[in-house]
Amino acid sequence: MKPEVVFGLEGARWPAMLVNAGGAVLMSNAAAQTSFGSALSGNPAQLSAVWATENGKTIADFFVAWEKSPSVSADLKFRTSDGVKNFSTAIAALSNDGNKWFVLQLLPAIAAPVTATKLSESVVEAKAIPTGDAALKQKLDCVLQLARTVSLDFNNALTGVLAHTSLLLGKAEKDHPWRRSLLEVEKSAARAAEIASELALFSRQEKEARKVPAGNVNTVVGRCVEFFKNAHGTRFNWRLTNERALFGARFDEAKVQQALTKILENAVEAFAPNVNGQIAIETRNVELTEATQDRNVRLAAGTYVCVEISDSGTGIDEASLPRIFEPFFTSKKAPHRGLGLALVYGIITNHGGGIAISSQLGKGTSARVYLPAEKGLQQQIVSSQSDLHGTGTVLVVDDESLLLTMAETILSDFGYKVLTASSGQKALEILAQPGMQVALVITDLVMPGMGGRELIERIRQTEPTLAIICTSGYVLPEDKQAGAGYLQKPFTSTDLLLKVKSALNVITEID
Repeated sequence: MKPEVVFGLEGARWPAMLVNAGGAVLMSNAAAQTSFGSALSGNPAQLSAVWATENGKTIADFFVAWEKSPSVSADLKFRTSDGVKNFSTAIAALSNDGNKWFVLQLLPAIAAPVTATKLSESVVEAKAIPTGDAALKQKLDCVLQLARTVSLDFNNALTGVLAHTSLLLGKAEKDHPWRRSLLEVEKSAARAAEIASELALFSRQEKEARKVPAGNVNTVVGRCVEFFKNAHGTRFNWRLTNERALFGARFDEAKVQQALTKILENAVEAFAPNVNGQIAIETRNVELTEATQDRNVRLAAGTYVCVEISDSGTGIDEASLPRIFEPFFTSKKAPHRGLGLALVYGIITNHGGGIAISSQLGKGTSARVYLPAEKGLQQQIVSSQSDLHGTGTVLVVDDESLLLTMAETILSDFGYKVLTASSGQKALEILAQPGMQVALVITDLVMPGMGGRELIERIRQTEPTLAIICTSGYVLPEDKQAGAGYLQKPFTSTDLLLKVKSALNVITEID
């Protein structure tokens, strides 16, 4: 019996299969068929045709053992058209009316799999094919398991690249001969960071429940526009219109910046190479007295901040427009993966907002992002390089030496005294030294031994008022760490310096 599900991985560039407990392959994507060739031509095809004996267990025995101790991934070997290959295989179970199936996603085993965790919170249930938002949600759910195998280490490495590059860009004059190359390095690193962040965000389903201070969206919009203006020179006519009395909104700054960056990137790509055009960005307040429909999004009555990004590019054809938020759907050529707008959709809806897109082929596209807002005005933080200097002792805790070096280089260059610790235990030893006066602790959340969460709890027991910033490329702080600031990896030097000044109350937010 074949489950009535939306597979959601047809367009994935890695092999993916839906199999039953006996090993019959009920669905497989194009990448799997390319990798395994005629071995998957049966009706139904059998996983045993590509299952390598080096795995040491039969397929049935493997699934029985896996169900007793579910894990995010398993290191398995398969017989491809090019010989036996090792894959880090992400596994998710589906069930309905006593029937059981498994989704297998095969990634090249280029790194050790992430520590296994229980799948109890991320099992995808098989059910009748849904429509509308339910279908979209099921497609998003199908790829939850993929992210944990690649994003964490990737983000750590990219944080060092982005932070050092942005530091040098901040020091380089506009006519410096290396500036163009540095901008290209920053663009490439930011592109790679998007891949890791897209995958990481797909592995989480929680709403943006953490209580964060109300902020001014104009600050994030301005930062995004400035980046693209620097990257693309005078090719585009940029028109930025900010609402000066913009309402405050509670949002995760790193995620909203990522969403707006992706929309701006799509706007730039809407023009053929070497073609000039116009891109307009506008922020405004929206007050709805009743539920309102804007294209594909239904907005409840209330107060919103709207960011509208419009371009005069090629536009989107009528057939593609209803599918633009589907993961792995794209009308663009490789290397586009079709995850960009699905990522934007997930970020904005998790904030309780919505994104509406209208477009006409040959006339351009307009994307409107709505975020729930409060009728209180927020100070817009405008920073120059001189504003980012500060004083005080900062303790940086991370098990990645390259990130310790990066933080020490940037913070000390802007006036801070920097101490580093490669573990939570070493951080506690530094804090316990007689006469030690640390103004701020910056700690990674995921470390061997004593992790960031435990370190924060230990610090709070002895120094409850000490300022703390926790960082991660994947894990979000829990509610009990709400008093600590959060900085999403990868981040730039400006992101780091702004967060440090905010944590030390040098930048004051008005509620």
